[in-house]
Amino acid sequence: MIMDGLDALKKKYLDGIMAASEEGALETLRLAAIGKKGEVAMKMRELGKMTPKERKSAGPALNALKGEIISALAARKASLGDAALEARLWLDVTMAGRPSRQGSIHPVSQVTEEVAAIFADLGFSVAEGPQIESDWFNFDALNIPPEHPTRTEMDTFYMHRDADDTRVPNVLRTHTSPVQIRYMQEHGAPCRIIAPGRVYRADYDQTHTPMFHQIEGLALGRDISMANLKWVLEEFFSAFFEIDGIKTRFRASHFPFTEPSAEVDIQCSWSDGQLKIGEGDDWMEVLGSGMVHPKVLAAGGIDADKYQGFAFGMGIDRIAMLKYGIPDLRAFFDSDLRWLRHYGFRALDMPSLHAGLSG
Repeated sequence: MIMDGLDALKKKYLDGIMAASEEGALETLRLAAIGKKGEVAMKMRELGKMTPKERKSAGPALNALKGEIISALAARKASLGDAALEARLWLDVTMAGRPSRQGSIHPVSQVTEEVAAIFADLGFSVAEGPQIESDWFNFDALNIPPEHPTRTEMDTFYMHRDADDTRVPNVLRTHTSPVQIRYMQEHGAPCRIIAPGRVYRADYDQTHTPMFHQIEGLALGRDISMANLKWVLEEFFSAFFEIDGIKTRFRASHFPFTEPSAEVDIQCSWSDGQLKIGEGDDWMEVLGSGMVHPKVLAAGGIDADKYQGFAFGMGIDRIAMLKYGIPDLRAFFDSDLRWLRHYGFRALDMPSLHAGLSG
């Protein structure tokens, strides 16, 4: 059971944090506990496999444990900083200064953790897959026809092949949707997952880059509907932007892998050139969504007569730009230390619903 061993886990990391004598040791403990593959993080991924009753007690307990670890890390870091400052006060002040080399968490990493924390609270686990995919997983299994424009080399990066090789070449995945197919084939239904990761498309301007980050969601069950999709997305937007009651608008659209399909807009306003989310009479498109197409369910080995569900996908870089006021997507990949210092996050300020997403 997921609740087994939480007290021992808590004692292990809180004792380790108190005994840490340097910030490097704290960072090691942070990764081991609440990093992407940390012990607490792995337990949180199991929430999606639990019943609602089990999740009702396990979710708050795990969030509370993560919050305690984050608070202990921050407190110990401050204590070590005070001790280091006191020691420096006795140094020869005529000595040459040393440049600061403190790093920071990239906004993409920060927002990925924020999104994962929100969806974990909603019962979704995290699934991952390869970035180099077969043509079948990337297109055919998702009901994307051979003549679809996204399958051309103008849009998709195909891997090199020998001149005499007649096989369809692999591709750099254009979305994280293949992860959904792989997960359905391996785990079946019901399920609730999100699939974050890098994706690749041949495009480059202020709002597009050849490599960017996407997160997709999938929920399958016997009685899931568009109403469930709307509720999940509104809960997510309210938590992510930390604004209660953000309104959404669903517009009919078309995607090969969902039927019916909808573009989703969120309420916003423009005032003096400033974008404000959650107020006003304007709308901004943020993601695509819909009910999973029966052919996609079949490719994943799911009986479409018994199960149905919804899927959605959004750009992590894009929602990071909206939340933190970043004007140009290309700057995410420029490795400009001045930009990173301005938009970056402190390593120990890990997002959680218990302790606050954005510090």
